[in-house]
Amino acid sequence: MKSFIKLTDFKKNELFEIFEIADSIERYDAFLKEKTVIMFFPASSIRTRVSFEKGIYLLGGQSILFDPATLDKKEDIRDVCGYLQNWADAVIVRYPDINMIYKMAEAMTIPVINAMTDDNHPCEMMSDLYALSKIRADYLNDKYLFVGTDGNIGKAWKEAAEAFGFSLSQCSSPKYHIPGVPCDDNLRDVIVGKDVICTDSIPSNMIDDFKDYQLTKDLMELANKGAVLNPCPPFYRGEEVTDDVIDSDYFVGYEFKSNLLKVQQAVLIYCLSS
Repeated sequence: MKSFIKLTDFKKNELFEIFEIADSIERYDAFLKEKTVIMFFPASSIRTRVSFEKGIYLLGGQSILFDPATLDKKEDIRDVCGYLQNWADAVIVRYPDINMIYKMAEAMTIPVINAMTDDNHPCEMMSDLYALSKIRADYLNDKYLFVGTDGNIGKAWKEAAEAFGFSLSQCSSPKYHIPGVPCDDNLRDVIVGKDVICTDSIPSNMIDDFKDYQLTKDLMELANKGAVLNPCPPFYRGEEVTDDVIDSDYFVGYEFKSNLLKVQQAVLIYCLSS
């Protein structure tokens, strides 16, 4: 059994194995029969939690939900995990500090799956790249541009680029530069020649700093022919993106994120089978 915490913990061919499982997910009917998956999600989580919970149900398993705040207790996390693995077959955790997830993985013999931290979002990246592989034949040779801050989604795209080997650059004010990622502060210039444009929502205290970095339909027309806009939800019309670009053919759409369901199922299957 293997935990899923960072994409760079895996070889590229191992990540492709997860895609292959997703391609044939119907073969895994009842894979989780009589198995229990413990989930730690805050109330604010919608897409990741719903897709994980439904995915477990469709595979015949049981999910039990806790607030991540239950991990913040005096009891040592090693002792919490020592008891938890008596009844759980896998654990899915959304928690700010990635070190907590590593500690849990070290304390248990069952898989621990990272459902988002302040450093990364590996399941989201896997789903996005899987979805891109279905609409872009050369998706790993495409030029990716991330427009946003050095938060967890920007860092997640950096992690994905390192794991899969594609080209990533960033556009933002220099003070929000992601270390190790080429960065330019002129969106009109840097979007030229790009194929996949990604964004993240802008924290309210940074809105003024990003007024010149809003994606519009006119700007997308400067990118390569066939380019796509992939904003990380939740996105906010009138902030990092405009109405016209979300309502255009550049936006890959809500259907794009439907892949979260089977990709996250595939992650569970891979981890429990390894």
